[in-house]
Amino acid sequence: MKRCPKCGQSYTDPGINFCLNDGELLSRLTEPFFASPFSDQRPTRDVDDSPPTVVLDQSRTTNPTGWNPPVAPPVQYRPPQGQMFSAYTTNAAPSQTLPVLSLVFGLCSLTVGWCCYSGMLLGPAAIVLGIIGLVQHKNNPELYGGRGLAIAGIATGIGYFVFLVIFALIYGLALIGGSIS
Repeated sequence: MKRCPKCGQSYTDPGINFCLNDGELLSRLTEPFFASPFSDQRPTRDVDDSPPTVVLDQSRTTNPTGWNPPVAPPVQYRPPQGQMFSAYTTNAAPSQTLPVLSLVFGLCSLTVGWCCYSGMLLGPAAIVLGIIGLVQHKNNPELYGGRGLAIAGIATGIGYFVFLVIFALIYGLALIGGSIS
């Protein structure tokens, strides 16, 4: 027999562990709760009032049929441990050093090259570097780039000589005409 210590309700069912009125844990009595008025004995209670342990029988299934199993999250790629480089290939940018130098020398020959005729050195350098850059790009376009820069460098290097020839013609005609003394 079990009894609620809060409200005093008694239960005879051994499967009930909590009071149905207030939810208090029931205590198990070893002898009748109310002793006779002529007796000196006080009612005793069990020290262990914990609810009984119930072992599930084999008929219960944890994954009943008809249920869909939970979907596993997608597996993310992780490179193997100890590998120094990533598994993905990356393409390096093609080298554009010679075409850039060709363009820089060509622009310098047009702008600064008139001073002391330094364009006579910068113009041919721009043309040669531009031609080498074009040949490298033609042979291996994945490794060498800058085709447009090389063409612009060649054009500016040639442009210096074209402007130099035009300047020399105008200067020569002016000397012949006698306007320059």
